[in-house]
Amino acid sequence: MAHRKLLCQTGRVGYWISLHKEYLLRDIKTLLSGEKYAKEHNLTPLPCLVKGHTSLLLRRLNGVEMQLQQGKIQNLRIAAQKLNGIIIRPGETFSFWGLVGHPTAKKGYTEGLVIAGTQMKPGIAGGLCQLANMAHWLVLNSPLTVTELHHHSDALFPDERRTVPFGTGTSVFYKNVDYQFKNTTNQPVQLLFWLSDTDLCGELRTTKPFPYRYRIVEEDSCFVREDDGWYRVSKVYRRVIERESGKEIAKEPVLDNHSRVMYDPALIPPEQIRKN
Repeated sequence: MAHRKLLCQTGRVGYWISLHKEYLLRDIKTLLSGEKYAKEHNLTPLPCLVKGHTSLLLRRLNGVEMQLQQGKIQNLRIAAQKLNGIIIRPGETFSFWGLVGHPTAKKGYTEGLVIAGTQMKPGIAGGLCQLANMAHWLVLNSPLTVTELHHHSDALFPDERRTVPFGTGTSVFYKNVDYQFKNTTNQPVQLLFWLSDTDLCGELRTTKPFPYRYRIVEEDSCFVREDDGWYRVSKVYRRVIERESGKEIAKEPVLDNHSRVMYDPALIPPEQIRKN
């Protein structure tokens, strides 16, 4: 018996109707949530740096045309301006799409690399995940509370020049796949983003030091061969360290990675393969 097609599978019109139905449901959910979303911008940096980070704009990715990454730079520059200087006051929630808005060609966005499931293809506004990843990394290194996060489920590229533990990024797709966090502290925080010639740069700032600092670590990282293919496995933890004494007071689990390798297994470093 043939399965009935979903509305989104019936053609362009059906896909458009289905997509905008989901947009409406998301808007209703946001309206009824009772959350107060951050909207205030101030480009004057708050005095205390919580965490700073940079990530390369251009990386050589196996099988990916560099032209798509060139487009990503333009997309990041536009979106970063939407987030730069955002103040999240105590009790307020940060919403990536609530601030960036709908990224369309009319707003200057161009084709970049889009990841849909396990497929990599060109798409308008591709590459904005790098900005969401940056925001999440800064938040992980703070006492702020993540309230919406969508992990990438697969290992799509080799770990070339990786500077943060695997799996600590987040997917975003307008507008139903969002990244959100809430300021559950008693002081305001601020996000700053800008692009240098080579990097996306970001800072999380506040008015005075938090009592704890954080260190994100990856343990037991390796590649394993299973019946249906290769997997990258590891465990990610957040170490909570008392600022005044330097004493570690907690080790919190962040992520248990079990991600299918989607690139050529010949690119896996032999020394990182776990022997059974």
